[in-house]
Amino acid sequence: MLKNFLASIKEDLLKQRQELKKQLEEIANKSARNQNGYEAKFPEYGDSEDENADEVATFIDTLSLEDNLETSLNNIEAALKKLEKGKYGLCEKCGQPINPKRLQALPQAKHCLDCHK
Repeated sequence: MLKNFLASIKEDLLKQRQELKKQLEEIANKSARNQNGYEAKFPEYGDSEDENADEVATFIDTLSLEDNLETSLNNIEAALKKLEKGKYGLCEKCGQPINPKRLQALPQAKHCLDCHK
């Protein structure tokens, strides 16, 4: 692939990684058990039953969001590693090149459109 294209993709991935880490830090703490993982923060609203119910509901939503953000971050990290190894842009299923337009739209894409279906 062209150097300029790959440099642009890398820049996009680094920006996305920074933004995801920022979002994760707002809702989660670094995991003590998993070096690269996060654990959603449990909110503290008060001691009444209503406040406790709100805490649990908010925590459940936060868990889902944290999981989605962490998955996205892991996909970006994997794409950056592929860039370093010179294996970026190849479909993980069929090994064929992924369309550059797809990579521009989704730089962390793992599969070509045919294999993604």
